[in-house]
Amino acid sequence: MLDTSTALEKIASIVGNRGVVQGADTEPFLRDERGLYYGEAASVVRPASTEECARIIKTCQEAGIGVVPQGGNTGYCGGATPFDANKQIVLNISRMNRIREVDPVNFSMTVEAGLVLSEAHSVAEEHDLMFPLSMGSQGSCQIGGVLSTNAGGVSVLRYGNARDLVLGLEVVLPNGEILSELKGLRKDNTGYHLEGLFLGAEGTLGVITAAVLKLFPIPHSRQTVLLGVATLQAACDLLQSARCRSVERVVSAEYLSRASLDLVMMHIEGVHDPFDEPLEHYLLLELAGAETEIELRGVLEQIFKAGSEAGEIVDGVSAESGAQRSAFWTLRESIPEAERRDGGSVKHDISVRVSRIPKFLKEAERILGAIAPHRLSVFGHVGDGNLHCNLLPPIGSTLESFKEGPAGRLSDAIHELAVSLGGSFSAEHGIGVLKRDDLKKYQSPVSVGLMQTLKHALDPQGIMNPGKVV
Repeated sequence: MLDTSTALEKIASIVGNRGVVQGADTEPFLRDERGLYYGEAASVVRPASTEECARIIKTCQEAGIGVVPQGGNTGYCGGATPFDANKQIVLNISRMNRIREVDPVNFSMTVEAGLVLSEAHSVAEEHDLMFPLSMGSQGSCQIGGVLSTNAGGVSVLRYGNARDLVLGLEVVLPNGEILSELKGLRKDNTGYHLEGLFLGAEGTLGVITAAVLKLFPIPHSRQTVLLGVATLQAACDLLQSARCRSVERVVSAEYLSRASLDLVMMHIEGVHDPFDEPLEHYLLLELAGAETEIELRGVLEQIFKAGSEAGEIVDGVSAESGAQRSAFWTLRESIPEAERRDGGSVKHDISVRVSRIPKFLKEAERILGAIAPHRLSVFGHVGDGNLHCNLLPPIGSTLESFKEGPAGRLSDAIHELAVSLGGSFSAEHGIGVLKRDDLKKYQSPVSVGLMQTLKHALDPQGIMNPGKVV
């Protein structure tokens, strides 16, 4: 077995001077996106190829060194943060960012895991196609990270989560072997679906180094409307009607509560409220299709008319330009930043069936109100049942004192309610280290046991992202 110092020297020789981060330059690689965790590592390395990754991981296995895979480091749960200055390294894949192939006829492209998501969008558009995975961090998050966390984003309703957009993977296993399944096939019934093991595994079973991604035609037309709705139930009913009336042209459906919108109005410069009178509930609805803008606008008008007649829609503003559409999305996507500028929040990432969202929020308001004073910011992807139900301290109180006081009990109540309604305490942000105890608490023993069995079978020495998920 290699000793640690010899192994680190060998790893440094594998990646060369360009591949080793030293001194103060390591700080961004050791701190998570939200500043919840400040870690330590024996080394931060940036390989340039799959082969270098394989040699590094093989060396780590021989020396019993933990490997913490890292992409853009934009995660919310500490899943890419190292915690051992002596026996863990950060394996950052950002140098591995090549486009290996674009196949327009197959509607696919093969890219390396360090490619930034927004660059994947640009490459697809050069071929008059689109890669639909979209989220606020797309300018810095990387393909390997979004696949390893099975990221969601704003287009899940139409196109699915990250795992639904993959046709193949290349993965370095914990023993240094390379699993190469980059066929790009939509049909391949040759035994177990091995790629699926690594999508959402957060680097605990291996390191994704490349992927074949699904591409789609770019819609010819797009219509965006911000609606004031009577209730959260009305938003859900309207969404169901819109999907049926538009024959699944709905791409995104985002819910904004008045409390969340007020935070944006208070803390984000350059925004304005599109409505003359404040309402309690808003639905940002976006349709896209192959027809003309005029034809799609006609579909939207039918949806608006039916919703108004049903009493679901109270008011609405349609985007008349790209700038106005961008302004609507800024209102939605600025909510997390507005919470931060307000002093911070205790975040939650729950999901339930769309039909159970109104019951969840009604019960949550009742249960939380009985526990302790707080402020609630609720927003998110109502189209796929994923709400961000975030807690802010009462006016005059700090986030630190709130966390030391009732925040834990309030968070437990939110998670327990979601699970009691058949939902999940982690819809799209993963487990990492932040939610590891919650996984054991809320997931069934059979599920957790099977995860542990898979982990031990593939990574018996436990070197892959130690301390994360299971």
